[in-house]
Amino acid sequence: MKLLRYVADGRPRNGVLEGADVYTIDDGIFDDVKVGPLAGTLRDIQLLPPCLPTKIVAVGLNYANPSQEGLPTLPDEPILSFKPPSAASGAGAPILWPRASSRVDFEGELALVIGKTARHVDAAAAHQYILGVTCANDVTARDLQRREGQWARAKGYDSFCPLGPCIDTAVDPAACQLITRVNREVRQSASTSLLHFGPYDLVSYISQIMTLLPGDVVLTGTPSGSGSLKLGDVVEVEIEGIGVLWNPVIAAECPGTT
Repeated sequence: MKLLRYVADGRPRNGVLEGADVYTIDDGIFDDVKVGPLAGTLRDIQLLPPCLPTKIVAVGLNYANPSQEGLPTLPDEPILSFKPPSAASGAGAPILWPRASSRVDFEGELALVIGKTARHVDAAAAHQYILGVTCANDVTARDLQRREGQWARAKGYDSFCPLGPCIDTAVDPAACQLITRVNREVRQSASTSLLHFGPYDLVSYISQIMTLLPGDVVLTGTPSGSGSLKLGDVVEVEIEGIGVLWNPVIAAECPGTT
């Protein structure tokens, strides 16, 4: 099943994607889903982030080739950082380039969406706590990250975590292909089978530290090829079986923001 959120009559709604058609869901995505009437096609609706996380946990240096980060070795334990819920945006929404940054990078990633409360979960049972997977772009103001030595501002700007277009409940997160394109040119291509710490190990590890709640998102890391953007670019993150997350890059226009 492919679950999504969209705008209808000025308010958010839950839906199910079947082919190119979107059908309404009266209840939430974490219960028994009852499909309602046709709402429209994917081209006709405004997509929202497919879930409402209380937190977004990002994992760094988690592919077999981490050379894009400039570090020589993979870590012994997952490297974690956070994005605030306000960073989440949907497919088609713009990535807003902040005035304080001179370099904004894309990082195509597989995202895990938590389906039920997870605390002290064993890796062997972690799949029971994952609702599904979606495409993500862990957008980063790279110059701020390097200058400040911590990642809160660099990764926390509004619009810096596009998610979508939907949550697929059937895709195997441990064995799917991820491709990132900028202006239709392939920049990243890798299988999630190359993850240093696999999806279930990550959910288990994080759940030993903090309680993961339904709708929370775990970004599993980006493969080699991450790089810089420029204004006017369009980034696409495609994951086999899920679809394409696409977002244009525009300048933030909020006076005085940094």
